[in-house]
Amino acid sequence: MNSVSPSAVQYVGVGMQVEQVESRRPPSLERQGSFGFRGPQASDASRDAAREPDEMDKVKAKLMSAWNNVKYGWTIKTKTSFNKISPVTILGHSYLLNNEDEVERFRQDFVSRIWLTYRREFPPLEGSTWTTDCGWGCMLRSGQMLLAQGLVVHLMPRDWTWADAQQLTDVDFEVFRPRSPVRAGGVPIPSFGSLRGSSSPEKIPAGSQVPRCCQTKRPESARDWQAEPIHSKLITWFGDQPPTPFGVHQLVEIGKSSGKKAGDWYGPSIVAHILRKAVAKTSVAQSLAVYVAQDCTVYKEDVVHLCDLSLNQSPADPSDQAWKSVIILVPVRLGGEALNPSYIECVKNILMLDCCIGIIGGKPKHSLYFIGFQDDQLLYLDPHLCQPVVDVAQADFSLESFHCSSPKKMPFSRMDPSCTIGFYAKNKKDFESLCAAVGMALSSSKEKYPIFTFVEGLGQDYGLEGDSSNHSGPSAHILPPDILSRSNNRRSSDEFVFL
Repeated sequence: MNSVSPSAVQYVGVGMQVEQVESRRPPSLERQGSFGFRGPQASDASRDAAREPDEMDKVKAKLMSAWNNVKYGWTIKTKTSFNKISPVTILGHSYLLNNEDEVERFRQDFVSRIWLTYRREFPPLEGSTWTTDCGWGCMLRSGQMLLAQGLVVHLMPRDWTWADAQQLTDVDFEVFRPRSPVRAGGVPIPSFGSLRGSSSPEKIPAGSQVPRCCQTKRPESARDWQAEPIHSKLITWFGDQPPTPFGVHQLVEIGKSSGKKAGDWYGPSIVAHILRKAVAKTSVAQSLAVYVAQDCTVYKEDVVHLCDLSLNQSPADPSDQAWKSVIILVPVRLGGEALNPSYIECVKNILMLDCCIGIIGGKPKHSLYFIGFQDDQLLYLDPHLCQPVVDVAQADFSLESFHCSSPKKMPFSRMDPSCTIGFYAKNKKDFESLCAAVGMALSSSKEKYPIFTFVEGLGQDYGLEGDSSNHSGPSAHILPPDILSRSNNRRSSDEFVFL
């Protein structure tokens, strides 16, 4: 564990206070532009004074970076507990952890998810002195993980798992039997505390049935090994160097068109549009498009126009089956000031769908990437660990820091209502199935106002200007009028502030 001396903390704290004071201090007259007062001669001293704000900005950025590197550069290892009675769901796959084979399949699935966290010591972001995104880039990292999952299902074999997942041997979770008559509820069952423990699995009672979704073992074949070059190539696209298409440098640059800059906090709605622009801009994903829903509504014809390549021909050729795969991102708000409990069952049903690629959101001021649940606990990947930058341009770079062996959970009640839900459809048939399956999941909500809706036709048919490719504003909220009016009293930026 890294430590910091009290004097260092005091120094950094003073630096942060100076930053706040300086930000409120009006610029002095001699530092103003051509419309402000200037001395009679342009001396070296005046030129040094003009350069002073730049130097101060550099000092502030370095102080903040140093503090955040200390704050997020270490973590306390804690083991998350899972019970053996309820299934654990990860993006359409369910696992009942009542034997070691099933625990191993769950571990293999979780470890295979691409994990993108804070990084330090990367090349400075353009137009700034930032060499780390610690303390402000967590929503960008969550968005990267959401997009990475979409690219995994787009490019990799179905149910692919990382062939080298076994090298992450530290299993940081424990399996419990809740309310056991023999053991106290908080005491772990040792044989499941580590997969390297006892090799004798617990026998399943004869009368019990393993859910069908848990009976099929994930194949461990040469297919997964053959997909490893694609896996490595995919991760290079998220490297923290300026040329990478989905790295933090590129995302921050795209965010400038939405009024964001390095060091700002990003919300789930803004990040959805940044991801859409990043995919449209690059040549590495020409067969993939990203659609962002408008006003909590997915307009089906807008998706068709975005994906059906035959419509771009003159004249259109109905026999041409060319269709772009699509990632659908839906910015939503699941309540007013806090999560509406009526939506919890609906969110669970969405995470149980094969077409779901996760949810970016988090708890207040703390962005997370949600990939599943057990009972009333969400399962997530946390970007709040500052790791050294990895040079993905090197051959055979290590993939270990891009995969997590520590599943974490949090109660649904702590989830911030502002989030973006992601889905993937490979072809037109999958898109039609997605609409039907998601529509059924949405209907399970106890709230009469749905999370979002699918509508026939184009967005412009309903008075919207253009389709989602030209829309970059925040999402509207489907809320009861009384809740909506209270929510609107908050600043719009507060709805999407995550640190």
